[in-house]
Amino acid sequence: MSHDLVTIPCLSDNYAYLLRCSETGDVACIDVPEAGPIKAALAEHGWTLSQVWLTHHHWDHVDGLADLLADHPAAVVGAKADAHRLPELNVSVSEGDTVTLGALEAQIIDVSGHTVGHIAFHVPKAHAGFTADSLMALGCGRLFEGTPAQMWDSLQKMMNWPADTMICSGHEYTASNAKFALTVDPENTDLISRAQDIDAARAAGKPTVPSELSTELKTNPFLRPADPAIRAHLGMQTATDAEVFAEIRKRKDDF
Repeated sequence: MSHDLVTIPCLSDNYAYLLRCSETGDVACIDVPEAGPIKAALAEHGWTLSQVWLTHHHWDHVDGLADLLADHPAAVVGAKADAHRLPELNVSVSEGDTVTLGALEAQIIDVSGHTVGHIAFHVPKAHAGFTADSLMALGCGRLFEGTPAQMWDSLQKMMNWPADTMICSGHEYTASNAKFALTVDPENTDLISRAQDIDAARAAGKPTVPSELSTELKTNPFLRPADPAIRAHLGMQTATDAEVFAEIRKRKDDF
């Protein structure tokens, strides 16, 4: 294993992540909803924080940063396009840039839609994509700033990652996302089975993220606007993928 990955529940339904390079011991924290649980995880593992990677400016992804840095000084990485709304950055990045964490390299992807300037960090050696509120388990983020076409473009970038990529998203929304997904893709046996597994996991107090991209491609309706069954269910057989995606997103907003 080239890495260690720790998923950290924060606030009521957020997640932060710690990614550690096994070769060098360098550690990155991805998003900081609150500092306490992250500090506890660092202490539990005996790790020293090297970097903080911020995906976007929303308070529930950055509010714990100052508290975390007070005890764990680290370089803060975030989107150049979002720098005016983020905490002070040490490194500003744009799509096509890379960030090095020991022997690991994170590729920066612009995934605007939920917000304009939202980025994802794809770490191929770790088989991980830190997608926060863009691609989520059985969902995608509400479009507070971007357009449906913009979000669909962003999702297509992430759909092209290797199928074994673990999607490290920012919230525990999967159970409600599953209920919605079944309203637009009701005959999908993979989805039906996944929804049952999600209910069982949540009943046992277990997280449903990260999730594997291969699973999302089979079950997440926001990645499946080309699917004939979804198109037939929506009565949109001749629409473009972008139009079908926009309709699915609208229905989720009203769900």
